[in-house]
Amino acid sequence: MSLYLLINVLTIFLPLLLSFDKKVHFYTYWKYFLPAMLITMALFIFWDVLFTQYGVWGFNEKYHTGWTFFGLPLEEYLFFITVPYASVFTIYVIDAYFPETRLRTSQVRLVSFVLILILFVLSMVFIRRSYTAVNFAFSALLIALVMLKNPRLLSQFYISYLVILIPFGLVNGILTGSFIEGQVVWYNDLENLGIRLGTIPFEDVFYGMNLILLNYFLLETFRRRDTRKTNKSP
Repeated sequence: MSLYLLINVLTIFLPLLLSFDKKVHFYTYWKYFLPAMLITMALFIFWDVLFTQYGVWGFNEKYHTGWTFFGLPLEEYLFFITVPYASVFTIYVIDAYFPETRLRTSQVRLVSFVLILILFVLSMVFIRRSYTAVNFAFSALLIALVMLKNPRLLSQFYISYLVILIPFGLVNGILTGSFIEGQVVWYNDLENLGIRLGTIPFEDVFYGMNLILLNYFLLETFRRRDTRKTNKSP
């Protein structure tokens, strides 16, 4: 088993097993998570393929199986399943066991406004650094969209993401070269700020946020739509 495949398996193993926890019952959300994941996955794979082709990042053959599709290893496709699943599951665990762990509406507005402003400005200032510009612009637009459509999600998400950053940082740290020789995924620092958190490019903090928030937002959108239809039924 390749290192990257092993990371995927370990990432999803416990969340999948614990999805049947009686207090969380995340398995009941599978029918909403699946379309949310597929939509998000399609978008991020398109982004991934383009950036790989243009040398923004790439993959070390030493650490994956060698099966590639459109220039991406099989494990990279699995990453867009395992990481969102584990992360969104974590959000619902925190909500189930710590329901009061939320930001107030005024705090959500302030945090969101500051993030949108800073990320948009940075995307313009570093417009020639493709990973920085695209990633930060996407973050600003996504936060603005969620604020417009369902701001209540952010009161839970901002707190949860701080928790998620711990396992996400461990996984991403290994992928970018922590604890191993070389890197599973390498980055061209000419296309980012060149700031590393250990071995992790700073932009990855927001890339992870984008990946998880879009999955969470779409899941909740589908769930709320289904709930409204059910309530309207005679």
